[in-house]
Amino acid sequence: MQERELRGMIEDVREGRLPRRAFVQRLAAVGLTAPMATMLLTHAGLAHAQGSAAYKPTKRGGGGALKVLWWQGTTLLQPHFANGTKDQEGSRIFYEPLAVWDNDGNLQPILAAELPSRDNGGLSADGKSVTWKLKKGVTWHDGKPFTADDCVFTWEFVKDPATAAITHGVYKDVVVTKIDSHTVRVTFAKPTPFWATAFVAAEGMIIPKHVFAPFVGAKSREAPANLRPVGTGPYEFVDFKPGDMVRGKLYANYHMPNRPFFDTIEMKGGGDAVSAARAVLQTGEFDYAWNLQVEDEVLKRLEAGGKGKAYIVPSGDVEFMLLNITDPVTEVEGERSHINTKHFAFTDPQVRAAMALLCDRQGIQEFIYGRTGVATANFVNNPSKYRSPNNKFEFNIDKANALLDAAGWKRGGDGIREKGGRKMKFVYQTSINATRQKTQQIIKQSCQKAGIELELKSVTGSVFFSSDVANPDTYGKFYADMQMYTTTMTQPDPERFMDQYLSKEVSSKANKWLGRNISRWRNEEYDRTFAMAETELDPIKRTALFIKLNDLPVKDGIIIPLISRPRVRGATLKLVTQLTGWDLDFSSLQNWYREA
Repeated sequence: MQERELRGMIEDVREGRLPRRAFVQRLAAVGLTAPMATMLLTHAGLAHAQGSAAYKPTKRGGGGALKVLWWQGTTLLQPHFANGTKDQEGSRIFYEPLAVWDNDGNLQPILAAELPSRDNGGLSADGKSVTWKLKKGVTWHDGKPFTADDCVFTWEFVKDPATAAITHGVYKDVVVTKIDSHTVRVTFAKPTPFWATAFVAAEGMIIPKHVFAPFVGAKSREAPANLRPVGTGPYEFVDFKPGDMVRGKLYANYHMPNRPFFDTIEMKGGGDAVSAARAVLQTGEFDYAWNLQVEDEVLKRLEAGGKGKAYIVPSGDVEFMLLNITDPVTEVEGERSHINTKHFAFTDPQVRAAMALLCDRQGIQEFIYGRTGVATANFVNNPSKYRSPNNKFEFNIDKANALLDAAGWKRGGDGIREKGGRKMKFVYQTSINATRQKTQQIIKQSCQKAGIELELKSVTGSVFFSSDVANPDTYGKFYADMQMYTTTMTQPDPERFMDQYLSKEVSSKANKWLGRNISRWRNEEYDRTFAMAETELDPIKRTALFIKLNDLPVKDGIIIPLISRPRVRGATLKLVTQLTGWDLDFSSLQNWYREA
C-alpha cells in the first residue's frame, strides 16, 4: 500500500467517508494488524472506539473464589515501584488507571468518563496536551472520593527523583493540572504523538493522595500502603505474604455495575511455569495461570487432560539476551557493572557478533517454543509496521570461530580462548524456568564448540525481577556477563518499549537500579533518534524512526533477540477472561467471570 493511499484513507475516516472498521479491515487484507491500524488513527488524532465488554453476569458477586497462579510471586503492591510484571499485576488487582488497551490496540476507559479526542476537545491540535474527564462517583476502598487531586498527586509523587519510581520516565517531563474536581490536563513540553502514557495502562495506576501524602520523596518506601494497598479496583485488600499470596475481596462499592463477579481473589505465587500449567490445564485446581513459558509439547499433553486450555495472544514481548559491556566484578563507587568500567571481552564488537552467531534461534523455536514463540532478529516485533526488515539471524559456529580468531582470542591448552591473560569464561544468568534453562544449555553447547565456557546461573524469579536494592542477583543490577529474560510491551506503541536503551535511563545505584537501561549501552545517535520519534507527528516518518531505533542496538550486538513471544496463559474451560497482548492480564479483571 502506497503512502499517499494510506494518508487518503486516514482522511476518509476523519471526514466520515470511511468507517473505522472498514479501515482496519482494508489494512488487514494487505497483511497489517489491527493494532497497527488503530495506532495510525490514534496518531492522526482520531477518536478510539469505545466498545463495551461482553459481560453476562447480572449482579455483583456470587461467583465464589477466583484462584490464579503467578509462578513469579508478587513482592510488593505499589505500582510505581513495580520492577517487573508480577508486581504490576499484583498491584492491578487494587489500583486502576484512567484507561487500558484491549487486544485490538483500542483504548478502553476505566476511571476516565470518556476518552480524549479531537471531537470532544480532549486532544489539542498542536499535540501538546490531552485533557481527561474523570468518572464521578468513584470511591477509594476506604470510602474517600476519587478526584482530580489524586491524579495530580500521583504525578507529583512519581516525578520526584527522591521517590525513585520505576515509572519516573513517564511523568517527569509532563505537567498535570487540575481543571476542576473531575478534570485534569496533561501538558507536554513538545508535540507528542503518543499521548496515551501518563495515567494509562500498566504504568498509569493512580494512587490516593490522602494515603500516600505523608510518604513523598525520600520517605516513599516507608508507606504502609506499599504492602497494604488502598485503591479503586474491583477487589479490596485482605492479606499479602510477599512472594507467596495476595488476597482480595469484592469491593461492594465498585464503580462498574454488576462487577466483579467473583467474591474473592487469591493470587498464588511461587513454583514454576510447568507446575502452574498442570494446576490449571490438567487438574483444574486453579482457574488461571500466567506466563506459561513451557515447552509446547508439554502444554499439549496437559491440555489433553480436558480441564483447561492454553490461550496464545499476539504481543510485542521478546525473549532476548543482554551482553554486559561494563565490568560485573570490579566495584566502583559502591556498585559493580558501573557505567565507567569496561568488560574485558564484550566491549569488542567482533566478540558480540560471534555470540549472536552462537545462538541457535531456530532450534530454540522448534525444539522448545513451538507455537508459543517465533525466532527473531528484532527487538521490536509487533505491531508489524514497526518490525525492521533489515536484520536476519544466523547460526554459524564456523563464522563465530573465525571472528574470535581475528579478534585475537586464542585457544589455550584447555580449549578455552584467552587474550591478555583473561579467559573467555562468562556467567550467563536468567530466572528459574525449565524453558530458560534448556535455552541456556543449547547456547552453552554452541559456545563450547567456539572455545567459550559459560557458567549457567539461575535465580528465583521473585528475586531476579525484584527491586530489592540489597540483593545482588536482580536483573536491574546485572552483575553477570550475560543475562536473558523477556521484556514486556505494555502498549501498542514502541516509545516506552524503546526507552530501555536511552543514556539517561542507565540503571545505577543513584536510581536504586530502577533505570530502564539495564544494558548500560550509550549511543548518541540513538538518543537523538529517540528524541525525534518523541515529537514526530507524522505516523509514517515516526515508524521509520522506530525501525532505526530497533536496528541500532541489534546491529551493535549489545542485545541478541531470541524469540518473539506471544503471551501464553492457561485457563479452565469455564473461565471467561478478556486478555490482551498490549496491557496487563488484569487490565480487565473486573470483567472476568465463570460460566455456569
